[in-house]
Amino acid sequence: MLQPPHQPLQVAAVPPQRAPAREDEAGPWHAEAVCRRDEAGLFFAPSKEPTAARLAREEAAKRVCARCPVMVECREHALLQPEPYGVWGGLTAAERRVVLARRRRREVELRKAAATERIAQAG
Repeated sequence: MLQPPHQPLQVAAVPPQRAPAREDEAGPWHAEAVCRRDEAGLFFAPSKEPTAARLAREEAAKRVCARCPVMVECREHALLQPEPYGVWGGLTAAERRVVLARRRRREVELRKAAATERIAQAG
C-alpha cells in the first residue's frame, strides 16, 4: 500500500511504565497524577519535532505538572529509574540529567568530607 508523501508528525510511543517509586495505602502515586487525564503527546516528543514546538510543548507539560499533587513523587521516580524521555515531575530529560549530575557531585563531596573527617580524627 502506498503511503502519502507527507504525513503529519506522529507522537512517539510512550515508553512502558516501570514500577512506581513508592506505593501507599491509597495505591500507587501515579494513580493521582494529573497527566493521566491529559494527552500523553504533551509529555513525550514526536519524532523530528522543531525546537520551537518542543519548547512550547515542554512548557505546556510543565504547567500540567505544576498543578499535580504527586509532582515530587513523579520527579523522584524519573530520577531513580532514570527515565530517559519525556517530561516527568516538571523536568525534561535534559533537566533531569543536570539534577542527577549535581546529586552525584554532592555525593562525591560528602564522601570526601567524611573521609577527611575520619583521617583528622584518627591522626
